[in-house]
Amino acid sequence: MAFSYDTAAELFPAAIRKKRRTGVAYRRFSKAAEAVRYAIEELPADCLNGAYLQVDEARFDHKGIRTLYDSEDYPLQRRAS
Repeated sequence: MAFSYDTAAELFPAAIRKKRRTGVAYRRFSKAAEAVRYAIEELPADCLNGAYLQVDEARFDHKGIRTLYDSEDYPLQRRAS
């Protein structure tokens, strides 16, 4: 089954015990592509490591999210490195 970047997605950042308020919390996205972009480009590294993305019944950990972002099928423009 092919992954659809147009499907709604939920992003669950890792909880950081050291910091009470990181300003990063659970978010819903209308498109998985937006969730992937946010996770890779906006989340602090310590929140991404341990985060997971839920798309339909599939779950992706931080490595899976990175794979989706690096895929040739990723539909959004990537931030210049």
